[in-house]
Amino acid sequence: MAATTHTPVPSTGANVRLWIAQSLLAAMFLFAGLGKLLTPAATLEAQAHMSAEFLYFIGVCETLGALGLVLPGIFGRHRELTSAAAAGLVIIMTGAVTITIATVGVLPATFPLLLGVLATYVARGRRTWIARRRGIGAAMPTRLAR
Repeated sequence: MAATTHTPVPSTGANVRLWIAQSLLAAMFLFAGLGKLLTPAATLEAQAHMSAEFLYFIGVCETLGALGLVLPGIFGRHRELTSAAAAGLVIIMTGAVTITIATVGVLPATFPLLLGVLATYVARGRRTWIARRRGIGAAMPTRLAR
């Protein structure tokens, strides 16, 4: 008997959980990014002990990442960009955790670590969700031949 295949359809529950995570991340990164972009350079440098240009760059990346988490899904176009935006935010949070541990300590690094873990969940979850929705690599055997 030949193996039958079943193409799993993405669940509504997974989609809802991903949207909740995306919305929380988008709010956090939009707030953080715009905060960096609207703060005067001297204040940024005094608070973070880094160059204002670098912090403005991070602010732009955070703002664009926040928009990339929600706009593709809202408009229903190029939804694969959500995974890319989340992956970019994982890179930013990896740097944030590293710098925070090196300068302030481990305990203050837990918040950027949690944001990075949540962004990883979105990046992987959306990539898998899109692949299943498109039927790419999603055919799975449900019964093997005897």
